[in-house]
Amino acid sequence: MIRPKAATARWATHLLAALFLTTGISHFVVPGYFESIVPSWLPNAPLLVAISGVAEIVGALGLIPARTRRLAGWGLIVLLVAVFPANVYAWQSARAIGDSGARQLVLLVRLPLQALLIWWVWRVAITSSGP
Repeated sequence: MIRPKAATARWATHLLAALFLTTGISHFVVPGYFESIVPSWLPNAPLLVAISGVAEIVGALGLIPARTRRLAGWGLIVLLVAVFPANVYAWQSARAIGDSGARQLVLLVRLPLQALLIWWVWRVAITSSGP
């Protein structure tokens, strides 16, 4: 029988993995969107988008087995920190070109959500000893 706490941990782990897997795959399905938010001062946006997409997919898959979860968690945390400038750049660009207030708000709210994602990865992969 699965204990309620273990079931919650498993659910949180699988949901987080699904989120990263979906996002990672979307880097290859709609690369133009991701390329558009790579800061202009970084070289080769298509390559950076592909690398970050692969990193998200590998990280997502690494969250599932307990033996790779911690390493995958650290990798995803590093990735989330590394892509934060792209999220800031997306919000600043939206403001600069006068995108709708709703789009600007979504991009602005996304910034603190990055911290929430880091916390979630930390809880699931680094501090958890669950299944």
